[in-house]
Amino acid sequence: MNTRALDADAEHLLRELTPQVLGAVVRRFDDFAAAEDAVQEALLAASIQWPREGMPDNPRGWLIQVALRRMTDQLRADSARRRRENASAEQAPPPLAGVAPSFGEAGFERDDTLILLFMCCHPSLTNASAIALTLRAIGGLTTAEIASAFLVPESTMAQRISRAKQTIKSSGIPFSMPTADERAERIRTVLHVLYLIFNEGYTTSSGPDLQRSDLTREAIRLTRAVHRLLANDAEVTGLLALMLLTDARRAARTGSDGELIPLTTQDRTLWDRRLIDEGIALVAASLARGAVGPYQVQAAIAALHDEAPRAEDTDWPQILALYGLWMRMSDNPMVRLNHAVAAAMVHGPAHGLALLEPLDADSYLAGHHRLAAVRAHLLESAGDREAAVTHYRLAAERTTSIPERNYLLTQAARLHQSGRAVSP
Repeated sequence: MNTRALDADAEHLLRELTPQVLGAVVRRFDDFAAAEDAVQEALLAASIQWPREGMPDNPRGWLIQVALRRMTDQLRADSARRRRENASAEQAPPPLAGVAPSFGEAGFERDDTLILLFMCCHPSLTNASAIALTLRAIGGLTTAEIASAFLVPESTMAQRISRAKQTIKSSGIPFSMPTADERAERIRTVLHVLYLIFNEGYTTSSGPDLQRSDLTREAIRLTRAVHRLLANDAEVTGLLALMLLTDARRAARTGSDGELIPLTTQDRTLWDRRLIDEGIALVAASLARGAVGPYQVQAAIAALHDEAPRAEDTDWPQILALYGLWMRMSDNPMVRLNHAVAAAMVHGPAHGLALLEPLDADSYLAGHHRLAAVRAHLLESAGDREAAVTHYRLAAERTTSIPERNYLLTQAARLHQSGRAVSP
């Protein structure tokens, strides 16, 4: 028996197709939790059969077909169980909605992912539950990855996702595109979810790889779809611009061995100029509409980085001003941390270090590797090598990303060796 595993391309394809398949199954059966179970079974079948029998000509259709058959089988089993329990053998079974179609059935190839996205962000769910459910159903993140992003135990996150599915089932939410008023009510949560999916793909929270391009691609694809639907929404435009301007640097972020390369030392000839040009045009269009939101500000910051031919040409005073504007919109401690970095670039490392001190009392940042890493960088810039080594090592202990940990340990080792070389 051939026991070959799926190759990387097939695994990426499965991740990309999962939300599309889930959307198609939910549309037919209107049962989110059961549909997700059926889709997981279809993915498992693919992982076993495709290496042995080859990938089908229509992978998406194959997955939908298998998932729909699993759902139909489950409905039949449930119906039979209820008949046995009710001891009503004479009663005809209820008609089965959603019997698996043929590949040629009308509408079979439609992509319901955008409807699924708005469904996951329904107002009957709390923001935290909506985000968690969407990251699971649309982003393809594991429960453990979502728990890590929310800084809660995995068991807590599993319960939250389970309750969200039950809420959708109990509320009878129709599987259809929401009205204009409903979209306006849900759009902020939708954008936040897409932002988190992109961020998890761009810098993966744990594991051996720095990036998961399948997640960044899916986040960009979905954001483009939302932008087509709401082209006049400045924050939708800003988020799409931010993603494009950030993703443009992806090829330069890692070396030949997958090691992390920081922004200041990246080979900027590897940056995708097509994405940069599109992102800058979107930023300009969004800012021209008047009201400015957080995603537009972040996109403007990303544009300033991408427009600089060299790291030393970066317009840090303007970036600092934009971070100041962003801080007035948000009390997110990560914004204050990034503001401290920009302030250090303009006013010197001592000024940046002073801005870090209040962040030590923040419950979210106190044990976060980013605070220790930024402090290490600023201490190095200030000439305090010993303290910088200590904080680089502390940051390495706190991160769950292997490429980030390796980079931080390399920085600590470099400074340690340098300090020994100059000691008397």
